[in-house]
Amino acid sequence: MEGLPVVDEWYVTTRFDDQVSLITEPHVHPLLRCNVWHIEGRDLDLVVDTSMGLRPLRSMVERELAGGLLAVATHSHVDHIGGLHEFDERAAHPSEAAVLEGASLASVATAHYPETVLGPYRDAGYEIAELLIDAVPPDGPAATVYEVAAAAPSRLIDEGDVIDLGDRTFEVLHLPGHSPGSIGLWEARTGVLFSGDAVYDGPLLDGLEGSDITDYRATMERLRALPVSVVHAGHEPSFGRPRLAELCEAYLSQTGG
Repeated sequence: MEGLPVVDEWYVTTRFDDQVSLITEPHVHPLLRCNVWHIEGRDLDLVVDTSMGLRPLRSMVERELAGGLLAVATHSHVDHIGGLHEFDERAAHPSEAAVLEGASLASVATAHYPETVLGPYRDAGYEIAELLIDAVPPDGPAATVYEVAAAAPSRLIDEGDVIDLGDRTFEVLHLPGHSPGSIGLWEARTGVLFSGDAVYDGPLLDGLEGSDITDYRATMERLRALPVSVVHAGHEPSFGRPRLAELCEAYLSQTGG
């Protein structure tokens, strides 16, 4: 990655409301630019996904006088688990746990990604260069391929489980298709959904190892019926129920019905 500019302020934090913040890596290509969501609770703070691991994340979400801090992996793809090992309390679906128990290799080089990953982005008009970053952090990895530390879950979560922040509660939704153990976090009282990569406003990937189109269609049918007010997804901007319905309908149409 020699020759790329060095950027000290690697993460950008955007306050969404009084309790929810979005942390992003603007120098990472949208394909790998995971949305990290920080929800501040009375008794527990929640971090949904943990980025690429190009720079430590935990300091971005620590608060003075806060309660506990739980990091949830919506699934085990490397762009969502890079910083998971930094957190003592970690949660994931049982189907993703085996991957998290061992170290993973991550890459920012296009050459290491198959056409099932790159093709949908090219087809959607995204520019794909040799590197999926345009800068590096000062303390980041020196090579295009680097190791993401093992981060075995301290807690397994599945359909119907509840994560209680003291003043907010989120129900776990099992949303397979993109990966076997993809999950979302649903707050029925407000209609807020943290969807991970089950749905986002960009090219959805269903040709990966572990993906299943039949499961993905069932997930889309389920999400289409969910009375959401806002979806905070794993990539790209947040959106409301009308756009959710459009994305679900488009996927169902593209995959056969």
